[in-house]
Formats: sequence, structure tokens, C-alpha cells
Amino acid sequence: MAQMLTGLRYIEMSAFIAAPLAGLALAQLGAEVIRVDPPGGGLDYDRWPVTADGRSLYWAGLNKGKRSVAIDTGTPEGRHLVTSLVAASGRFLTNLPVRPWMSYATLREARPDLIMAAIKGNRDGSVAVDYTVNAATGLTTMLGPERAEGTPINQVLPAWDIICAHSVATGLVAAELHWLQTGRGQLVEAALSDVAFAHLGHLGILAEAETTGRDRPPIGNHIYGSLGRDFATADGRRIMIGVVTARHWEALVKAAGIGEAVAAIARQTGLDLAENGGRFKARRSIEAILEPWFARQTLAAAGAVLTAAGIPWGPYQTATQALSEDPRVSPANPTFARVANPGIGPLLVPGTPLDFSDVPRDAPAAAPLLGQDTAAVLGEVLGLGADRFAALQASGVVATA
Repeated sequence: MAQMLTGLRYIEMSAFIAAPLAGLALAQLGAEVIRVDPPGGGLDYDRWPVTADGRSLYWAGLNKGKRSVAIDTGTPEGRHLVTSLVAASGRFLTNLPVRPWMSYATLREARPDLIMAAIKGNRDGSVAVDYTVNAATGLTTMLGPERAEGTPINQVLPAWDIICAHSVATGLVAAELHWLQTGRGQLVEAALSDVAFAHLGHLGILAEAETTGRDRPPIGNHIYGSLGRDFATADGRRIMIGVVTARHWEALVKAAGIGEAVAAIARQTGLDLAENGGRFKARRSIEAILEPWFARQTLAAAGAVLTAAGIPWGPYQTATQALSEDPRVSPANPTFARVANPGIGPLLVPGTPLDFSDVPRDAPAAAPLLGQDTAAVLGEVLGLGADRFAALQASGVVATA
């Protein structure tokens, strides 16, 4: 955790991915992030994947390095405690439905310079999640085998939640800079569907549909508008290449020894294969001469040739293969470390993927147990005494691990 945001404290009330991941990004840059959940856990406390005894690896993964407080906000006392935490900290992050007591207008009465981030599904306040937003983007109709028709295919990565999380974290840092310059807080809002459609616009996908009047068809594992696809190797593996520059193309032709065949394709098609578009249009002919070359190579041998030539490539592998074979997913990579996780045991845990030249990298932290920090946080931040805490605990307003 590069300690760039030390001194900032965020109160997080969240579930699932977007807000917890935004909080994690801040925590891994040194901010103190205090996650508030109801006693017994919130909506995502037992979400899969889980351990054999039912502990959520999902929850543990998204809450690394945070402090956990268990408060029942269904009670007046619980709502008062959270409001007091927000007022003392001056920063609040949530993707839960914003009840009147936790609205920006209400919380700002307790802390006029409040910085708050609120994530919602759609701009109009209606409910949406990554899976429903992704279905609406049109991307699901672009996935699948070439010339496939009919059934759309969902991606398994919750990409829009992830992008939304990091957009919100960036927005909060921008709000901090604004606060430093003006002394004024503000509400930072993000709608998940706005994030998704905005990025379709950034990538030219909306413009393509608008200017052509056509939807992009599924093209299997090809890279749209360039040369790239998966190839089988001699040892039964598959390898993905991405030839996205003229230099990559020249290096691949030389490495595979296919210069004469490529020249013949150029003559036959009249296409300029030095250009991405030309290579994409001629992809079937080019791949037909590449397939035998890859079929004669093992994955390791092909990878060595491509690496030496500076051509982007990657092995198709499972998560278990990545853990056992790929040095990028191991303690050899300073992003990762093996960390003891309370209630789960030692796991390979990632920290921030960012490196800063002037701030040393700390080891990644584990997630807390639910309610592990309730007493400590209420004591440190609110000055709550032991007797008062005991009374709140006895009435069920707060809980500890």
C-alpha cells in the first residue's frame, strides 16, 4: 500500500463491487477506510466464491486493509453513530439506496464541508447492476463464434463495476483537491449505466453504430480492426497474439518466416498489409499460414520467439494454471504477497498495482473480520466509553467480531 492518502478517512456503507472496490483503491493508497455493515453482515457478506466452511472470499478480497464496524442502522442509535462517524471524518462513500438520513443534504447539516460519493444504477435512480447494464450496451451481441446468430453471451468479468469503482475513486481524489483549494466539499455521483455508455463512446463503438447504421457482428477471438487470434500449439495449449502496430507485423512476418506467403496475399487481395485494417480484412488468409507455424511450436517455444521479437502474446490458462505457472501471479511480483487472512488462512493477496518512485511499497493487508474494529473505531473517532459501548452492544445496536 503506497501511503499517498495517509490522513484521509472515509466511511463506507456498501455492497457488492463498485463502492467496495472504490474504497479498496483508496485504502491501498493509504487512506483509512472504515466499512460499516449491519451485525451479521450485509448483502454481500456470504457471496460466492466461498471457502469450504462458507466464508466469502469475495468479501475478503474487496475489503483488504479496511476497518470493519458493525452497526444496526435500522435503529435511531445506529443511524446517529454513523452520522457522527461521517461528521467526524468528513467523507462518505456508498452505493446503497440513499435513505433520507444518509442523504448528502442531511449529512451536510452535520458536516458542511462533507465530501460524499454516491453510486447508483441508472441516472434516474432506478436499480441496475453490472449484468443488466452490460446487456444493454450491445457488447453481448458482439461476443461468441464468428457468424454466430441469436443468443447473446455475457462476459464473466464485472467490467462496468470495476471501471465505475476506479472512476469514483478518481472523482473523490479530485474532490479532495477541490476541498484543499476552496474549503468546500461536494457530492460526487456516478450512475453505473452512464459509466458503461460513456466508455462505449470513448472507444468509438457508439460512433461506429451511428455513422454506419450497423451493429458490429461477433468475430470469435479475433481482435476487431487488427490482426490477433488464438492459435493451437504442438503441446496442446493455445496462445493469443495481438499484432496492433506495423512494427509488430514486421517482426511477426520475420519470426515466422512467412514473408513470401504474405507478399502473395498482398498481391492477391490488393490490400496494404502494413495497415491494421488491411490485415484485419485479410485475417483468414494470414492466419491460415500462421496456423502451421504455431502448430510446430510448443507454447514455451512460441512464447520465447514472440517475446524476443517484441510481439504481444499470452497463454490461454486457467486460474489454477496462473497460480502455479505464471510469475506475474506470485510473490515474485511485488504486487502480491502471501498474507494470513483471519478466519480463512494464508492466501496470495494483491496490493495496489501502482508503483510510486518516491513512496515505498508496503505489503498487502488482509481483510478484517466483520465488526473486528467496532469498539476501537467508536472509541478513537467518537470518544465512546467502554460502558456506553457495552450498553449499545447489549441492545444489539453494535456488534464485534
